[in-house]
Amino acid sequence: MPASIQNTAKLDIVLNGLMRRYKERVPDVKKILDAMVSEGIIKTQEDVENDHIAFRTMGVPQLGISSFEKIFLPYGYEKRDHYFFEGKKLDAWWYSPARERDPRIFVSELRVGDLSEESQRIIKSYTDEVVGDPVDNLDLNDADAVDQFLHTPLWRTPTLSDYLTLLKESEYAAWVIYNRYYLNHFTISVHNLPKGYDTVADFNVFLEKHGIMLNTSGGKIKTSPDGGLIQSATVAEMIDAEFVGGETYRISGSYVEFAERRVLQQFSGLSSPEISRKHRRDGFEAANADKIFESTYTTQTGK
Repeated sequence: MPASIQNTAKLDIVLNGLMRRYKERVPDVKKILDAMVSEGIIKTQEDVENDHIAFRTMGVPQLGISSFEKIFLPYGYEKRDHYFFEGKKLDAWWYSPARERDPRIFVSELRVGDLSEESQRIIKSYTDEVVGDPVDNLDLNDADAVDQFLHTPLWRTPTLSDYLTLLKESEYAAWVIYNRYYLNHFTISVHNLPKGYDTVADFNVFLEKHGIMLNTSGGKIKTSPDGGLIQSATVAEMIDAEFVGGETYRISGSYVEFAERRVLQQFSGLSSPEISRKHRRDGFEAANADKIFESTYTTQTGK
């Protein structure tokens, strides 16, 4: 595996592949972007800045963050801060891109060893099918192969019984056992939008006017203690999932997030045209993310 892949066109192929399939699976994406164009907020969908994308993984030796990050580090991403979610039994890291126009990446993993013996047995019955780290056999110079890998199941389709058993203890575990590496969400940067839409509070009004249901866990607006990172999210789309034996069940798919990153105090004197990503609050906030995870939880999707 090369230490560095300079051809950014390869990263574009991977990111475009992720977004293409994600848009097909999450109708709210098209609904929101079309409404933004029709209201004149943006001229084309390409005008939207993607703040970050997020993935969920299983924390087992051959998978998890240590495996997944190998895909993006050679494309110039840099590993940044760690977050721990005690109640949800999760670890996470975020990664900053080499190019400012690319999305940050947020990757979480389930602390499988912290679950009950029954849940661990179920999860490992699937993840043990993956012998060795699959990314080690991936040619990162072949962007189409990377795109295909991110949309190819790593283990067999679960049974509905296993899914429901996991759902009782960890809704995160149930989501990953079915969805695998599927893109969990992408995030619209609202602070770059025109006045009247450039705060999460204002953008939420726009979203609800267009019938978009928002995550209410911890309130519709989630704000970091320093006030610099403000977020909201939709409730995940429900999909008809087919399990082993042809059984179907409505489960949580993916969702859309919205982020407002305020200008750091030391740059408050800059005029709007001078402000770039480096002048705004960076990174993430565990308390915000903890509530946004619940966009796929039944407490939200069942409203």
